[in-house]
Amino acid sequence: MAARPSVDRVSPETDRARMRISDADRSAVADRLRIAVDEGRLDLTDYDERLRSVYAASTFGELQPLTADLPAVEPRPPAQPDAAAEERRKWRNEWRDWLGGAIIMIAIWATTSLVSGELIDFWPAIPLGIWAAVLLAGALDGRKGKG
Repeated sequence: MAARPSVDRVSPETDRARMRISDADRSAVADRLRIAVDEGRLDLTDYDERLRSVYAASTFGELQPLTADLPAVEPRPPAQPDAAAEERRKWRNEWRDWLGGAIIMIAIWATTSLVSGELIDFWPAIPLGIWAAVLLAGALDGRKGKG
């Protein structure tokens, strides 16, 4: 029976230090270094040197010393959307759409008036008035539901 090659027994940390890294691993360390610069923990020269080392690294053992002197980043809770701000944004967008429609309809009315040589009835008032009434009713109904 052939002798099996012996495998050096090493600790899991040593094994990890010799493990090859992925582009995602490099990117995570590069992001941590960018955060350290933003926090004022690294100057640009140190950041540049470390970043070069990040992209030259091929194992976890080469990456670990690059952030060993930096504190862990505190995870930030996900931002909760502000419901009132979202409603205001939606309301502004609806009125912006109304204004865009008004500009187009008034331009059509003005062009047809110029081409015909006389001022024709201001027909855009009807669709714009109905549209505005619908927007106002929706806004008032939304406020009534919150009160």
